[in-house]
Amino acid sequence: MNDYLVKATLLDGKIRVYAASSTNLVEEARRRQDSWATTTAALGRTLTITAMMGAMLKGEDSITVKVEGNGPIGAIVTDGNAKGEVRGYVLHPHVDFDLNEKGKLDVRRAVGTEGYISVVKDLGLRDYFTGQVPIVSGEISEDFTYYYAASEQIPSSVGAGVLVNPDHSVLAAGGFIIQVMPGASEDVVTRLEEQIKSFPAISNLIREGNNPEQIITRLFPDEEIKFHETMPLSFVCKCSKERFEQAIISLGNEEIQEMIDEDHGAETVCHFCNEKYQFTEEELEALKR
Repeated sequence: MNDYLVKATLLDGKIRVYAASSTNLVEEARRRQDSWATTTAALGRTLTITAMMGAMLKGEDSITVKVEGNGPIGAIVTDGNAKGEVRGYVLHPHVDFDLNEKGKLDVRRAVGTEGYISVVKDLGLRDYFTGQVPIVSGEISEDFTYYYAASEQIPSSVGAGVLVNPDHSVLAAGGFIIQVMPGASEDVVTRLEEQIKSFPAISNLIREGNNPEQIITRLFPDEEIKFHETMPLSFVCKCSKERFEQAIISLGNEEIQEMIDEDHGAETVCHFCNEKYQFTEEELEALKR
């Protein structure tokens, strides 16, 4: 199944739903980060949620998410845009644990239960929109559910899951965000909460071959659903040799000369995709101003 996202509404627009299949993009991130199973689950959940949050933006708007808990994987950093393009990295990718008491990857232990989630939206305005909330569980989905309630005052339910093969590759990944718009009655909210509580793990549904439309239909089997838009999702990095050139220039002539004298060149590595860029002595000399 190709990765893509679906936007839908129900109850005359009072409920807004996003559902995504993200197996391939999470696997691409895992491959580039060389992350181990539990870390892949944490990174994959964050990437999937970031992709859906990006789909709420318009035009050239973008979003950057940072999950910084007190667990051993350190910070998770992801960014996305309104075109379905996402990327991300984790500070310490080689962290893994035995399954937890529920037989699932122990994401909470990897992320930690203390720390913060930060969301920065670049909406093309002079100032950025920035929201920050404390981590409440370390399971990622619950933390973003709390983020929407506390920072954006939008009652929401966020779910994301990743299944990993024995060789650490990604078997299935996906997620959903359900948001309650103004005007929805308490009875509707209560009924939807009960449906979500009994809903199967979304990663299992993706593994079984369910697409985003089918996931939304299973979430709301008794409602009339209006599907609005589909959007392909992919892991896309914005790095380039030209970007690193500008970063090296900003270091100043003295530091560039040290690279030439001591290292006879330079190698830069992108945090997000681990792509390496080589600079010869001649190239470094040309960057001096």
